[in-house]
Amino acid sequence: MRQISLPFDWPGQGTDGDFLVSDANSVAVRHLEGWRDWPLAISVLSGPSLSGRSMLGRRFAAMSAGRVIDDAEGQEDRLLFNAWNDAQTSRRPLLLIGLRAPTLWDVKLPDLKSRLAAAPHIAIEEPDEPLARALVERALGAMGANYAADLPEWLLRRIERSYAAIAGVTRLLNEAALSSGRKISAAMAKEALQAAGFLPIMPDDPHPSSN
Repeated sequence: MRQISLPFDWPGQGTDGDFLVSDANSVAVRHLEGWRDWPLAISVLSGPSLSGRSMLGRRFAAMSAGRVIDDAEGQEDRLLFNAWNDAQTSRRPLLLIGLRAPTLWDVKLPDLKSRLAAAPHIAIEEPDEPLARALVERALGAMGANYAADLPEWLLRRIERSYAAIAGVTRLLNEAALSSGRKISAAMAKEALQAAGFLPIMPDDPHPSSN
């Protein structure tokens, strides 16, 4: 990972905090930073749940004074079509944000479909290993629960590498630690995750002594 835990040098960051940058999202970051060089005044950003796509949208709006339509995939065709035309006429940049690539959106209006096909599309991917590790460590640290030094490594070998899984697992472990008053060790984490039905958890532990 080329950058980690570095805030964008953009105004209006609000309370979002740092956005962690890795190979999983650096293409999207660079594209938004280069909004002045877009071939069209419009771009489409997609990414998994909890990947930070809305945060990027807010920071993009603060930096460019552009318009952002979040959850664009669920908006009416006519609204998106009019927003597209307004952006091209005014040259005020427009960022459409969705869960999926625009080719997968349920668009009925032919003119909008052709415009979306022509728009630059950048995607945030599921976290790579360095980003997943940073997200686990940041989430555990922010929640305030005490945890063993080897816990992030233990978790990363067992949980699904996705933004949603990392958020869910760390929240569950924090709640378990606060309710029990226990430090989050690998053994405590295994117990809590199995009780909650979080899968996959490796049946064969390559490091039994850490359990």
